[in-house]
Amino acid sequence: MTNTIKALLLATSLSTASVAMAANPQVGGADMFETRNIVENAVNSADHTTLVAAVQAAELVETLQSAGPFTVFAPVNDAFAALPAGTVDTLLKPENKALLQKVLTAHVVAGNMSTAQIAVRARASADGFYHFNAVSGDALSAQVRGRNLYIYDESGNAARVTISDVVQSNGVIHVVNTVLVPK
Repeated sequence: MTNTIKALLLATSLSTASVAMAANPQVGGADMFETRNIVENAVNSADHTTLVAAVQAAELVETLQSAGPFTVFAPVNDAFAALPAGTVDTLLKPENKALLQKVLTAHVVAGNMSTAQIAVRARASADGFYHFNAVSGDALSAQVRGRNLYIYDESGNAARVTISDVVQSNGVIHVVNTVLVPK
């Protein structure tokens, strides 16, 4: 594909992303407000109570309330429930705070990335994947399959983005259906 065509695709995708980001979707039955930060919005989502409890236990609230910007792949409660029995309870124990921080920061990327931007990068790559790193240092990859965007962890687990481009005052949230597990 020529550079001109790639540039046109990127420009089209970015302008589409701007339009798509104009009105935030509801998440977990709650309105998400662009004027609120990641934590302020997440605490109102009925689908993210486990994530919020984990962020609190990991002492990451202050970080996720800071200026950022951050891109967060936010697993729903069902994603945490799908982990092996006892995993969440074990991670929430004070003695496992460092491991919990590692798991949670494997879902956070520095910067503000829309799904359109991620998809353009994935489609433009030779292998069909956009490779990037979470703030934990773990490698993540994104792939477009049909009309869906998937985020892969280092073990090959795929999380499908179910709600995209939820704009926050300090970044963007993409709701995912699977917990990304760092190695």
